[in-house]
Amino acid sequence: MAAGKKLVIVESPTKMRSIQGYLGDGYEVLSSVGHIRDLADKKDIPADDKKAYGKYSIDVENDFDPYYVVSDRKTKTVAELRRALKNADEVLLATDEDREGEAIAWHLLETLKPKVPVKRMVFHEITKDAIQSAVGNTRELDLALVDAQETRRILDRLYGWDVSPVLWYKVKSGLSAGRVQSAATRMIVERERERMAFVSAEYWDVEAMASATGQAFSTRLVRVDGGQLARGTDFDDTGKLKKAVVVLSEQQANALAAAVEAAGAATVSRVEAKPGTRSPYAPFTTSTMQQEAGRKLSMSAKHAMGVAQRLYEKGYITYMRTDSVALSTQAIQAARSQAVALYGDGAVPLKPRVYKSKSKNAQEAHEAIRPSGDTFRTPSSVASGLDRDEQRLYDLIWKRTVASQMADAKYETTTVTLEAAADGQKVEFTASGTVYTFRGFLEAYEEGRDEKRNSQDKADDQSLPAVAVGDEVAMSDAVAKGHRTTPKPRYTEASLVKALEEHGIGRPSTFASTIGTVIDRGYATKRGQALVPTWLAFSVVRLLEQHFADLIDYDFTAALEDDLDAIARGEQNRVEWLRSFYYGSDSQVGLRQVVDNLGEIDARALNSTRITDTATLRFGKYGPYLEVADPANPEAKPRIVNVPEDLAPDELTAEKAQELIDAPVAGDRVLGENPENGKIIVVKDGRFGPYVQESDPVSDDDAVDTATGEVADAKPKKKSAKKDAAPKPRTASLFRSMSVDTVDLATALQLLSLPRVVGADPESGDEITAQNGRFGPYLKKGTDSRSLESESQIFDITLEQALELYAQPKYGARKASSALKEFDADPVSGKPIRVRDGRFGPYVTDGETNVTIPRGQTPDEITYEIAVQMLADKRAKGPAAKRGKKAPAKKSTAKKAPAKKTAAKASAKRRTERAERDEVTDAERRTERAERDEVKAAARSAAAKKAAATRAANAAAKAKASS
Repeated sequence: MAAGKKLVIVESPTKMRSIQGYLGDGYEVLSSVGHIRDLADKKDIPADDKKAYGKYSIDVENDFDPYYVVSDRKTKTVAELRRALKNADEVLLATDEDREGEAIAWHLLETLKPKVPVKRMVFHEITKDAIQSAVGNTRELDLALVDAQETRRILDRLYGWDVSPVLWYKVKSGLSAGRVQSAATRMIVERERERMAFVSAEYWDVEAMASATGQAFSTRLVRVDGGQLARGTDFDDTGKLKKAVVVLSEQQANALAAAVEAAGAATVSRVEAKPGTRSPYAPFTTSTMQQEAGRKLSMSAKHAMGVAQRLYEKGYITYMRTDSVALSTQAIQAARSQAVALYGDGAVPLKPRVYKSKSKNAQEAHEAIRPSGDTFRTPSSVASGLDRDEQRLYDLIWKRTVASQMADAKYETTTVTLEAAADGQKVEFTASGTVYTFRGFLEAYEEGRDEKRNSQDKADDQSLPAVAVGDEVAMSDAVAKGHRTTPKPRYTEASLVKALEEHGIGRPSTFASTIGTVIDRGYATKRGQALVPTWLAFSVVRLLEQHFADLIDYDFTAALEDDLDAIARGEQNRVEWLRSFYYGSDSQVGLRQVVDNLGEIDARALNSTRITDTATLRFGKYGPYLEVADPANPEAKPRIVNVPEDLAPDELTAEKAQELIDAPVAGDRVLGENPENGKIIVVKDGRFGPYVQESDPVSDDDAVDTATGEVADAKPKKKSAKKDAAPKPRTASLFRSMSVDTVDLATALQLLSLPRVVGADPESGDEITAQNGRFGPYLKKGTDSRSLESESQIFDITLEQALELYAQPKYGARKASSALKEFDADPVSGKPIRVRDGRFGPYVTDGETNVTIPRGQTPDEITYEIAVQMLADKRAKGPAAKRGKKAPAKKSTAKKAPAKKTAAKASAKRRTERAERDEVTDAERRTERAERDEVKAAARSAAAKKAAATRAANAAAKAKASS
């Protein structure tokens, strides 16, 4: 970098390119790609510091001093920043203006230790005017914000590292607890408990069509002899009435309907017309944007935030992490001007609308989310520069912002009451209709709803004829309608975000990752848009409620957030607050005291839920199951009944449990005898899927039910004294197209005969076999393999077809799959980044480095920044170490992370799983590795040829220029 330039450090590579173009040659803009430092892992702490920092990477005895290290994947980034810093005469830290952004800036300052002036540059939108204005209006680093972020990080580390191990030992390994995620999980579980305890109640009413002046409209029975008819809201969750109302039975409702139909007329007894107004909604905050994106666009909170991030970094919207509903003067003027241009002069009120933020933390109360600039670009004008999701979300933000400055909608609601005589009783029907006399902001936007509208809401939209008291109207089509009360709906991501915000739990900017963690940990699954808790979540919440009641209390969790805001405003001391939280005070019990005094925890009770007097739901290593006791023999071992994975907790009623208990036991089904060796062929449904097995003939001690074909329990046999284990029975997995219930003996024998010999290669003499492997059907000739298109080809392919397949180029013949996503060039390699779907699942690549997308993350969630970070992480790790050789350990130095260790437990688990899959042989694994090596070699060769060709072309160009 030339001397005299100013170094600007931003968080994301996308911002880096945009801002560089706005600032010009006098600046160099680089990216930190998020945080460069974090709390160390235990293994990264040198021996000399282990005593003080070893447990949490925090010295809890000395003012909660954190031990930070530069992560392995950021060493290259830090080196690049230090090189750029050498020739800079000023540093502008341009990270986001929130707690995390301020902390990133502080960590950059602490790590780089610049000797030139350092200023804090902040902006809320990435436009030329905003960036140039930000350069001229810098400020100092806000250390109160840094303290708040550091306190939050330490709090989460203490909470997670003290509470999570309790879950590992008493519920299931691999679980986690968190300040916000545990509260969110509790909300989901509590809603399911309400649904489980809910008792549905039945009530009936009568609907009829009325007509006057030639116009028909729908009416509903509301009173019988002056008594109000029961509605759904009149019943509580136990199915009991909350007040005195008339409850019609089906028979009574049908009798009234017939009587009204016979009468054929009713009289208008009352007409009420009430005017009303509706005001527009405030502009989007992070929370309301996530909610609306979920309702209207079916986007998860995480996906919506990713799309908003891209819109912000491309300069289309303002900063998308905000609690504020305020708009700048320029934004208000832009919204009003656009509303007038689109909907006329009457579309806006005389005075601009001003919305006030509910956030207590002014530092984080940015402008609301809106289109960027002083003049808003319409959705149609930006369509060419955005992908589909970006277009849809921008359209939503644009409409919401414009509508927020528009005039109130005006309407008039008319309610007509009709009286009639039916079966000797006076009955009253009502009809309501709403007519908008001025739509106002509704011309641009109407907010979505979390719950579906009921029939009465829809009826309110009808228009009514002009009638007066005393008029007679015709009545027809009277029908008795039965209804049942329903429990509260399960949370969706949108409604859970709303609930968390209403309780004051967490930050809207973290809701997306919180919900993602709840799902990834297996605490909830998605059924459509609904979040369904698992039985695992019930066990976790039960443990937390019984032993960590304060930590999972909603008010306590919200109070923690308020305290963090107070620290960010400089009103609270970080060290004193952490000491009170961890060690306790006069007003609260500390986390350390709770953990040290847990006492005995009955794991079996935690993982048990009584369903009936004899059936108890238990959560075990492999999921939920019913333990059924025999009332006639209490000492007998309880029977185990599997619970379907897709059965929601509220659906496991006593009746459903009995249905599962009474269902026929799905035992091993005998298919017949192998004519070649006389062994019995049995089909089973195992842990890794259905398979067939060849077993020894049934002895006198065994029995086969000839009616069902199931093998009965054998009498226990004495163990052999021989040390040599019995040979393992032959097994073969069923194809994906096969079913345990329909597979026959002939098919089973075919499966057991695999691999099938197709023939021999006439040139090499090598035998060609067809078989099914872990990654699908394939041919094998020595160490050379070819994938087949379908499982049926294993039995059908001929030698000629196999030779034709081998005659094709191994990789050239394969159709290259189109990229699932494409991004701009990687800042390191300079090559475009793509998301592709490969043999082992979706992955990110820049043509040089490939990174598999982690389980639980979808290609849709991969943004440019995430892709850049994944590639950088992979490069930082270097080539994978060969198995069997242990990489030499790096020397530990103070506050520097040593090389990462191999995850031994994870590797052992993977090896065990591979060994358990009988159909995956060692030879097949060697073949697959050979294939991957060939692909890498071919890629390296192609890259070398391309580089050589480029060098030759450059040399030729230089020679031509010099001549």
